[in-house]
Amino acid sequence: MTAPVFAIVGHPNKGKSSIVSTLSEDESVAISAVPGTTIDNRRYPMAVDGEVLYELIDTPGFQRARAALEWMHSHAGSAVDRADTVRRFVDEHKDDSRFAAECHLLTPILEGAGILYVVDGSRPFGEDYEAEMEILRWTGQPSLALINMIGDSDYSADWNKALGQYFRIVRIFDAMEADFDRRVQLLLAFGEIREEWREALEKAVRFLREELARRRTLAAHVIAEMLARMITHQRRRRLATGDVMDEIRDTLLNAYKQDIVAMEQRCREEVEQGYNHGHLERHEQRVQLLDDDLFSRETWVLFGLTRRQLIATGALGGAAAGSVIDLAVHGTSLLMGSGLGAVAGGVSAWLTSDRIANIKVLGHPLGGQEVSIGPMRNINFPYVVLGRALLHQHLVEERTHAHRDPLDIDTPGGAWQLTDTATRRRFEKLFSRLRKQETYRTDLVTTLATLIENQIRNRTDDA
Repeated sequence: MTAPVFAIVGHPNKGKSSIVSTLSEDESVAISAVPGTTIDNRRYPMAVDGEVLYELIDTPGFQRARAALEWMHSHAGSAVDRADTVRRFVDEHKDDSRFAAECHLLTPILEGAGILYVVDGSRPFGEDYEAEMEILRWTGQPSLALINMIGDSDYSADWNKALGQYFRIVRIFDAMEADFDRRVQLLLAFGEIREEWREALEKAVRFLREELARRRTLAAHVIAEMLARMITHQRRRRLATGDVMDEIRDTLLNAYKQDIVAMEQRCREEVEQGYNHGHLERHEQRVQLLDDDLFSRETWVLFGLTRRQLIATGALGGAAAGSVIDLAVHGTSLLMGSGLGAVAGGVSAWLTSDRIANIKVLGHPLGGQEVSIGPMRNINFPYVVLGRALLHQHLVEERTHAHRDPLDIDTPGGAWQLTDTATRRRFEKLFSRLRKQETYRTDLVTTLATLIENQIRNRTDDA
């Protein structure tokens, strides 16, 4: 089957390039608020595993639609000749700078591309648009209209009335916020405007659903690997004569914390690349929550489990009855969240401490001493990391490729927390087994990845 081709056409600065970027999942598409950014046709194939599913052509906006239509009226015969009249217009004006935009955008349509006409539903309808739609109708090519809501005003009702006279299918489509299902619905609508495209587009939808599942599996495995490495990570340094223990401890601890943060950053980058967001920015204040130090108080309050949840998972175990938990290294800035008030016995010492990992001074087999920090023993730590990772994955999956602003978190309350006790227990069983390992085991990582993937899928199903 030949992959369907669609020309995205319309007035300048109405969101055509944003729609191309979203539907092709291509962040290289030039998007600007300045009219005339697109000055020539550019093709963007949507491909999975090397197979082109469909192709989008970003075109310049109409510049002189009424003048072009006047020429066509003056040279047209009957309705049968209209497509030929449009072709004659392009042939005779292809070197005329006055009609460069019209000739560029009409060329792929005359070569057989379907028409996807884009308007801004936040702006009122005008005569220029009517001329554009009439020219497109003269081409005789199958067409679909999209109302792209760019601003706050809403003229979509008027646009629906006008567009319905020229296009068989009219859809409201927000290129910035369209989720996966909305994009799929639009592809299937394309199949309605030309019967021979239907099978190819249904196949494209199947491929895209499979690709989404693959991306989630990959993201889950990347997150699981990060968690396992963090939980088992250690930093060691052999003591030399004259070393000051406090200074060595602080230096090693800072390096340990930097390692953990770097692991999270690598995980984020891999997840973003899996969703074709290879150049996503995360450096503005609006993403402060995700870029905060992992060990900050705010992060623990938002993503960690409460004392009651930790007890329910069995993570505190005998500590709830008063036994002491050795959770580790002294001298860090970590503070427990406000939901982790003290409980009876030795747990209170943990809850009010600023400890995160084991610190040991060990005898070296060849003589001398060695300082070791890690592995992580804080039982709340993996839940904080997991919550942050799942929130990040969700934001990346929901983000269309038309966005050019840094990744934004509107509501910190959207932090992903485990609410189901049985699920928390399954996670804790794996975390507990990982804490007992000096290096992470592949089988534990695989099991953890499956559990994480279930969380990703369940959240999407509940949305």
